Amino acid sequence: MGKAQLKAMQEALQKMKEEEERLKAEAEAKAKAAEEAEAKRLEKLQKEKEKKEREKQKKKERIERQKREGTYMTKAQKEAKARAEAKLAAMREQGIEVPTLASSNKEAAAEAGPKKVRYGTRTKKNKKGQDQGSQEAQMETESVASETAEAKTEDVTAMDEGAEEKSVEETSAAEEEKKEEEKEVEEVKESWEIESEEEEEEEEEEEEEPTQDAVLKTEITVEAKKEEDAEGDADEEDEEEESSEEESSEEEESDSEEESSSEEEELTLAEKIRERALARIKKRTEEAEAKRTTDDLRCPIVCVLGHVDTGKTKILDKIRHTNVQDGEAGGITQQIGATRVPADTIKEQTKMCRQFAKAEMKLPALLIIDTPGHESFSNLRSRGSSLCDIAILVVDIMHGLEPQTIESLNLLKSRKTPFIVALNKIDRLFEWKAGPNTDVANVIKKQKKNTKDEFDERLRGIVTEFAEQGMNAAPFYDNPDPKSYVSLVPTSAHSGDGMGNLIALIVELSQTMLAKRLSFSENLQCTTLEVKALPGLGTTIDVVLVNGTMKEGDTMILAGQEGPIVTPIRGLLMPQPLRELRVKNAYEKYKELKGAQGIKVLAKDLDKALAGMPLLIAQHPDEVEILKEEVAAILKDALKSIKLTERGVFVQASTLGSLEALLEFLKTSKIPYAGINIGPVHKRDVMKASVMLEHDNQYAVILAFDVRIEREAQEMADREGIKIFQADIIYHLFDSFMAYREELRLKKREEFKHIAVFPCKLKILPQCIFNARNPIVVGVNVEGGIVKEGTPICIPSRENLNIGVISSLELNHKQVETARKGQEVCVKIENVGGDAPKMFGRHFDHEDILVSKISRESIDAVKNYFREDLEKADWQVMIELKKMLEIL
Repeated sequence: MGKAQLKAMQEALQKMKEEEERLKAEAEAKAKAAEEAEAKRLEKLQKEKEKKEREKQKKKERIERQKREGTYMTKAQKEAKARAEAKLAAMREQGIEVPTLASSNKEAAAEAGPKKVRYGTRTKKNKKGQDQGSQEAQMETESVASETAEAKTEDVTAMDEGAEEKSVEETSAAEEEKKEEEKEVEEVKESWEIESEEEEEEEEEEEEEPTQDAVLKTEITVEAKKEEDAEGDADEEDEEEESSEEESSEEEESDSEEESSSEEEELTLAEKIRERALARIKKRTEEAEAKRTTDDLRCPIVCVLGHVDTGKTKILDKIRHTNVQDGEAGGITQQIGATRVPADTIKEQTKMCRQFAKAEMKLPALLIIDTPGHESFSNLRSRGSSLCDIAILVVDIMHGLEPQTIESLNLLKSRKTPFIVALNKIDRLFEWKAGPNTDVANVIKKQKKNTKDEFDERLRGIVTEFAEQGMNAAPFYDNPDPKSYVSLVPTSAHSGDGMGNLIALIVELSQTMLAKRLSFSENLQCTTLEVKALPGLGTTIDVVLVNGTMKEGDTMILAGQEGPIVTPIRGLLMPQPLRELRVKNAYEKYKELKGAQGIKVLAKDLDKALAGMPLLIAQHPDEVEILKEEVAAILKDALKSIKLTERGVFVQASTLGSLEALLEFLKTSKIPYAGINIGPVHKRDVMKASVMLEHDNQYAVILAFDVRIEREAQEMADREGIKIFQADIIYHLFDSFMAYREELRLKKREEFKHIAVFPCKLKILPQCIFNARNPIVVGVNVEGGIVKEGTPICIPSRENLNIGVISSLELNHKQVETARKGQEVCVKIENVGGDAPKMFGRHFDHEDILVSKISRESIDAVKNYFREDLEKADWQVMIELKKMLEIL
């Protein structure tokens, strides 16, 4: 029985559950259907809105087109024409064959005609349509008049006055009829247009009367026309707003009939142009990709990375037979440089590598980029690495992997860039015998046993260090698999050993493994490296053109500090082969250049260009806006790095690359910067920096990196008290600024020494009372904080009783300046001020705790100038005393 009941209950529960689920599903379906209906409704509304917008735009464009063609007529012009025709008809009906002014106007037509238009006077734009309409009407009247004038000249004067009166009456009657017709037409408007257009109609009707009167007067007499013109000119300014509104409403009415035909067109003209430009760019890209072939290779871009002082620039100098490194400040590379090594030089320098010499060389040249090594220039290193195809990581065999080497290694790993390691400075191995014209593998074999042993030992150490970084490494002559093992090439930039092998290995890997990547493409790929101000050339940019072609006169779009810069290319300069782009050389000018090249570009408005950003070229005017949007998106991310503060130093640098590096360095050193600039220090820069004198003296400083200072600027800085630090090496600049800051800080400490009170809690030792009254000399245990000479002492338990100031401290019978928590010292407390001296035993005893008497002023002084003297525990004592002494 129990089982049956249980089963029945379970079935009932199951049915209830199913019913609930069904109801729930129905409710969900209803809700979904309602949502869909709402979405459809909103979509329909949106479509209607878009349709109206498109129609409006089309109408606007059509009016513009008609205006350009000269076929457009406003409502006022149409009315003027109709009135002129009505007037002529009325005059003919009355039997008047000749208008009153025919005889006089026939001669005056040539003279007075041009004056009526008033070419000499500048008329307002809004009145133009009305004047034109009245002029046309008058011209028609006069033409009819002149035809009939020849037959009956004598009868004219007699019928003058009557004709004038009748013609005016007839015309006004015709106008009233016309108005009634228009009102009827207006009532049959579409519902969505009614409100807006009827409001505008009211404004029009208020204004129509003066304009109609003006037209009538014009047709009656020349004199009246001239007077009316003079009055119109005087009143034009008052009527300007109204006339513009009238014109816009007239435009809408004149085109209401044509609206139905434009409904079919969906895209606006601007959208069509944009779509066409996008399609063209896409097609061009696809065609360029389709044309790519491994038979036509561009120069590989080789990047030289490594720790400071490992010999990166020296390696390049050896390849180029130049001496750039000695010319650099402190021998440290401060900027990125690009060098082109032609095929002839490669063949000449690799002739000792027999196997390579036999093989065919497909590459036209090598483009080598040298990057700075020290940590300040990580952004320059990343910039060089972002556009390189293959890298040389220079490692000092004597030091192994150093911090920047590891950073460069991680950079290459993150960008998946293939690289070769140059184990530099092998000539420093004991008793090394150089052989620059021999294969380095053979040179190593010819060395003495102890030299070979040292080399092997150091090589093993470096292989281990690479393994720690998660990479396999092997010497290039014993490399089991170049794809999974990094090749180590022993080199000496000093003696020239292994340089041929290094170049041969780069070319070999580029031609085989990177052939697909190095196939030349017509699709432009270009990156700015540096922005520089050069005497005689103005602000120029150094770019690396990877793929595509650049021509003189092309419109280029590149990123600037205040948004994209659009400017035509005025000139393309290139250094001679085996010369570096950043070193001043005689440049050669070119009309057109193909990638890959290091190019100096001359153009206008490059002052605010940002380095490290892509450079784009618009081949048609309609592509400019699209490319500007593209650059702006990239620029948005880049500008996040340059954030100025309200208070900080002013920074000047020779190039944007070094400026970025200096700002990065200041950021890590927690030095705020309030202003930046590129180029020499001028008077205006000193004026900008002088603002800081009002806020914070320590920031009234200009850090000038690798730039000259104008004499006027220096004089003004000395006068205003602005400090200018100038250096060619980033570290020297930083050191001199920090020394200046420290000097200022010490001055301030000296100034606030008597105001600052350090927190302390002292417990009197009852067995060490040496003098009870002025001066009080007692032994104390420091329970917290720091005791210093000059600290005022009070007793909180005795209503903050002041007992004097500590004049001296003794520890183990030796005088000391300070004592910290846990020490037992003897203190001498002297009475200051006019109060009566306090006495131990009467005013206080050994059970009372002595504390330093701090105030809000003293707390602020300690916070600002003595913060580093206090430890965390001392600050806790300060907070405790603050509560105890009830300081806000």
